[in-house]
Amino acid sequence: MKTMRISQLAGAALLGSLALAGCGSDNTSGTASTAEASASESATKVECFSGTVNAEGSSAQKNAIEEAIASYGEACADAKLNYNPTGSGAGIKQFIAGQVDFAGSDSALKTEGKDGAQSEAAQAEAFCGAPAWNIPMVTGPIAIAFNVKGIDKLVLTPAVAADIFSGKITSWDDAAIAALNKDAKLPATPIKVFFRSDESGTTENFTKYLKAAAAENWTADPAKKWTGAGEGKEKSAGVSEGVKSTDGGITYVEWSYAKDNKLGVASIDNGGGAVELTGEAVGKAVAAATQVGQGNDLALKLDYATKEAGAYPILLVTYEIVCSKNKDAEKGKNIKAFLSHFASSDVQKGLEEIGYAPLPSEVQTKVVASIDALS
Repeated sequence: MKTMRISQLAGAALLGSLALAGCGSDNTSGTASTAEASASESATKVECFSGTVNAEGSSAQKNAIEEAIASYGEACADAKLNYNPTGSGAGIKQFIAGQVDFAGSDSALKTEGKDGAQSEAAQAEAFCGAPAWNIPMVTGPIAIAFNVKGIDKLVLTPAVAADIFSGKITSWDDAAIAALNKDAKLPATPIKVFFRSDESGTTENFTKYLKAAAAENWTADPAKKWTGAGEGKEKSAGVSEGVKSTDGGITYVEWSYAKDNKLGVASIDNGGGAVELTGEAVGKAVAAATQVGQGNDLALKLDYATKEAGAYPILLVTYEIVCSKNKDAEKGKNIKAFLSHFASSDVQKGLEEIGYAPLPSEVQTKVVASIDALS
């Protein structure tokens, strides 16, 4: 693996080419000071490799990881990184089967199995020969995106959102919506809900939000498979296009897709006042998350029901799921080098421009330490 200095990276087109050092301690008890040192060193070099790394999973992080791949490629021409956005469920299955080098998932590996089957975490450990770690890399705000002629701004509460997505509220001029949007001239246009037809971490996180913040209105258990009302479309691109082409359309989708398709995005009032979706508002919610993974496994528990002023509550965190100790040492170094770049401050800051929120500094520090501990 070679180190390329910034002076050699002139002409980098996307997000800058600064990155975190890929070679850190293999000690699994990485500290904040080690991570901060790595972050400082990242401003001067990026670790390159020659070879191919294949990954698969979350479509929510597609635009983000493609940006990171592009900027890494500007610095490291001999490195080939492939990402197939088939969805979180498919990515985990392919990782466990040994078909890809790491997976992207909008939910951490499940630690409990169903119907007597091994848990995802146990299956991943069996494949790796060591624990698999969940490393949060992309903060993907989930927008409630809409397309209603004549309506540019919209405020929703968890209860009203739950009633819309469960099919209880069917018209845009419904009294419950009107009460939250007193200055809007709401049309009698029918509401057309679009949902993800594929198994999706976005679906799971959105239904976690509805269940946590509006349990009386949303009674179904959170799941990757949609249980509400509406018409199914495949992947984030499908639901975005469905809303874009339908007056009265509404969906739950990553902020980046809402921005790309120029869709309206609702402000959310969890009880502390209406909060507009911004990177800063999402950062407040992520910073308040609780780590439920052990050590360098950074699985997080998000507080979807938070009433903190200025915190946008509907979000997901995409994890890169990796073997903590790779059976192929060279492959492990290559994965580590790329993830270090992905976690770098410059790449993370640039993600907000395309509809993501940078990792809060306190989370990023832990991420750097976790990547440093990979072997």
